[in-house]
Amino acid sequence: MQSFNHDGFELAFLDRQPDSGAGDPVLLIHGFASSHFVNWVSPGWFKTLNDAGYRVIALDNRGHGSSTKSYEPSDYSPDKMASDASALLDHLGVGRAHVMGYSMGARVSAFMALSDPAKVATLVLGGLGIGLVSGVGDWDPIADALLAADPAAIDHARGRTFRAFADQTRSDRRALAACIVGSRDELSEAEVGRIGQPTLIAVGTKDDIAGSAEDLAALMPNATAFAIDGRDHMLSVGDRTFKKRVLEFYAAHPL
Repeated sequence: MQSFNHDGFELAFLDRQPDSGAGDPVLLIHGFASSHFVNWVSPGWFKTLNDAGYRVIALDNRGHGSSTKSYEPSDYSPDKMASDASALLDHLGVGRAHVMGYSMGARVSAFMALSDPAKVATLVLGGLGIGLVSGVGDWDPIADALLAADPAAIDHARGRTFRAFADQTRSDRRALAACIVGSRDELSEAEVGRIGQPTLIAVGTKDDIAGSAEDLAALMPNATAFAIDGRDHMLSVGDRTFKKRVLEFYAAHPL
């Protein structure tokens, strides 16, 4: 792991070239309560993309993994996290990359595509469909679950799931609670319609968080939806058909 400083945060990242030498860069942005390792290394994305000849770059978002934590919700707006991702490319001297995000990371990626369009060659939005526009439900109970003294007392089903995930990944739960409050900004239909990069939107058929991939793709000028068959929100990220479809997408849109 390496790190760099941006906006008062020390941000950890991993940058791996393929064995074959220099390859087109892919920037990976992980989801809420996750990390570069949990979302991208452990499920095999680094190996899959490296083996296919891509340079793979992934950061730990502020408040996550080995990066600096904050307990202020305002520090976690998607535009601020998008600026971290953009600054990482600047730090590495990468002018343009494929950008792929999962769940919250997909939201951050979409914000990045609007704020720094020249840096985003293509966009993959995993685990987030029309929820980018309409929202993804009431997350306040999840913040409460993250801060609960006794996890056994949590009676909100999704809250229990995310609390267990945060405990499993040994995350800073106070930082995550601030993040979930501050990171839920949505984009309007008009804003989504301005994302002109080739875009792949992939959502599991059993995902009850993301919203419809097809409905989001219909709002965008150059987007395609992909159904990750039989997978829910947690399991979609490592699905092999998702990996195969992303490799096909990148092959069709080389830098």
